[in-house]
Amino acid sequence: MTNQALLEEFYAAFARRDGAAMAAAYSPSATFSDPVFVGLRGGEPGAMWQMLTSRSTDLEVECVACTADERAGSAHWIARYTFAQTGRPVVNEVRSTFTFVDGLIANQRDDFAFHRWAGQALGLPGKLLGGTPIIKKAVQAKARAGLDAYLAAS
Repeated sequence: MTNQALLEEFYAAFARRDGAAMAAAYSPSATFSDPVFVGLRGGEPGAMWQMLTSRSTDLEVECVACTADERAGSAHWIARYTFAQTGRPVVNEVRSTFTFVDGLIANQRDDFAFHRWAGQALGLPGKLLGGTPIIKKAVQAKARAGLDAYLAAS
């Protein structure tokens, strides 16, 4: 399978909420970071997707564009879902960059407008304070604790 096909299948699995297929796309020593989940390693990136896809009831993912060659790739995708903690709707536009080793994702870096996301997901507190380090660090800590609990239960 080419890296282009790997990315296409990764986002198809995401769209059908198949976290196990997403996890299988990562190398055993993979790394992942985004504004919420920072510094994930090894099995953590795959576990994060398994956790998120298993908990979502209305997730819709649209891969707008993705491209990859033998070493690197990128994707532009949009996720629409209800943020479970607040019941608020979120439309998150994400840009991802990838590196590949032996036909698997070795590194993934996702970028999105955290302040915009926080305003949607958290409501007024996110709109007012989503650009501050206090809110960002609190969201990151809660996400890390959720992933740790998921990993402990797995």
